[in-house]
Amino acid sequence: MSVPSLYEWAGGMTALTALTTRFYQRVPSEPLLAPIFEHMGSDHPEHVAVFIAEVLGGPREYSSRHGGHAEMVRHHLNRHLSNEQRKAWVALFLDTADELGLPDDPEFRSALVGYLEWGSRLAVINSQPDAEVDEGTPMPAWGWGEVKGPYDPGAN
Repeated sequence: MSVPSLYEWAGGMTALTALTTRFYQRVPSEPLLAPIFEHMGSDHPEHVAVFIAEVLGGPREYSSRHGGHAEMVRHHLNRHLSNEQRKAWVALFLDTADELGLPDDPEFRSALVGYLEWGSRLAVINSQPDAEVDEGTPMPAWGWGEVKGPYDPGAN
């Protein structure tokens, strides 16, 4: 039996677009998140959906259309995100996934939570004043079991 990608298991682009669209509709009512996204463009939810789709094993559209991981890092530079904002972002994202009925089996949710924790922590790191963009950083490729040891900021 072939194991589907996380992207396929989540429901593909349709499900991820619905997820990010609904998520960003909810952001203005979240006091910790609203200020971060108050000037967000109308295309932001679609960009995030395309990014997450690629990370979860879907089409490489974010890399080809929007510049890959280095470009995502660039969007976070000097935003001064806090751990409290990060936790609120993750919690709202998971709550929105529940609201929309994304798969809630333990294996999928473990992988999704793992990615959201990892990615959101990188967003906080990359939002601090001393952060820099490494143009050679590859797009993350998340699967069903990705933890590979302690965090090393110098490793790819």
